[in-house]
Amino acid sequence: ETIKKTMQRQNIYLSKIRNKHIPQEKEEYPFCIPVIRQFKELEFSTSVTYLVGENGSGKSTLLEAIAQCLGLNAEGGSRNFRFHTQETHSDLYEELVCVRSDLTYKDAYFFRAESFYNVSTEIDRLDATGSYGRKSLHQMSHGEGFVALITNRLTGKGIYIFDEPEAALSFQNQLRFLCW
Repeated sequence: ETIKKTMQRQNIYLSKIRNKHIPQEKEEYPFCIPVIRQFKELEFSTSVTYLVGENGSGKSTLLEAIAQCLGLNAEGGSRNFRFHTQETHSDLYEELVCVRSDLTYKDAYFFRAESFYNVSTEIDRLDATGSYGRKSLHQMSHGEGFVALITNRLTGKGIYIFDEPEAALSFQNQLRFLCW
C-alpha cells in the first residue's frame, strides 16, 4: 500500500489549485458559472486527473485559468508561447493560487483542442524546419497533428493540461497517451 501511494505521488508536480478570493459580487462570466462561483480548492492526488461535466459547466474555463496560473499561454502551448489571435480568456486565473509540490518539473504545456490550429500556425512561424515529424502540423490530419505534437514535444516529467483531446484523438490514441 505504501509503495502504491508513493508511485501515485511521484509524478505529481501540482498538488492543488485553490481560490485566493473569488469575489462573490462579480456576476459576469466566468463568475456566473456555479462551479466557478463556489470553487474553493482542487487537490491532485494522482498523476492524471479528469474533469467531467456538462457543456457549459466550466471545465475549459477552469483548465484555461490553471494553465495561465502556471504561466502558460491561454490559447495553448508552452511558457514560451506568447501569441494571441483574439483575447477571450477570463481573469479567473488572477483569483487562483497554484500550490506546487516539492518536485521540480522540466516541461509544461497547455494542449487545447479548440485553438490547436492557432498553435500549429505559431509553431510554423517559430520553427520553419517542421520539428514535429519533419513537417508542418497543418500538413497532417487533425488527429495526426495531435499525435505528432504529443509524441515529439511532450518530454515527460512535466505538467500537461489537455482540454478536449478527444476532439481529434481516436479512442485507441487516447488510451495510448493515458498509459504513455
